[in-house]
Amino acid sequence: MEFDWLDAPFNLKPIPPREIEESFEDPFSIRLMPEGRSDADARYFNLGRTVAERAVFSVFWTDGKRYRVLAAREMVPEEVAFYQRKNSEAGV
Repeated sequence: MEFDWLDAPFNLKPIPPREIEESFEDPFSIRLMPEGRSDADARYFNLGRTVAERAVFSVFWTDGKRYRVLAAREMVPEEVAFYQRKNSEAGV
């Protein structure tokens, strides 16, 4: 997985790139595509945990090889509950 961090469109200090990348490498991460977007404009959501168990929500774009994170923040409690529920439904 290759990430493009040049000129990131958000502040990388609250959650450093390394931790955002870890949330994508989480084997239980959840990736979603919001409804109403065409393929050319596709933006995706990633909900995942870091090695230190930090819950991270990211919005990203990908061409299948590179990932460009457009925004990242800590998950809110509702997102954490969704992440846990989806993983328990999958038998994780």
